[in-house]
Amino acid sequence: MLDKIARGLLVGALAFAGATAVTVTPAQAAAKTYKNCTALNKVYKHGVGKKGAKDKVRGTTKKVTNFKVSNALYQANKKSDRDKDGIACEKR
Repeated sequence: MLDKIARGLLVGALAFAGATAVTVTPAQAAAKTYKNCTALNKVYKHGVGKKGAKDKVRGTTKKVTNFKVSNALYQANKKSDRDKDGIACEKR
């Protein structure tokens, strides 16, 4: 009898927890902060940038356009955006 009560309380607690759980999107869950650009570029070869970001370059240097677009990843690693153009660790 006690086992049935305990099981009922557990099921009720799980149902309650499910009703109040916070939803996390896959992009938010994957927003890892990397120690430096070397570590970030091992996973994202050309860097990460927020949506709508454009590489800031001088002269005839070709802009990086093939970086990973992710607002969440950029926010987690914006300390690595030296030129403040919305792209962290951009690399050609």
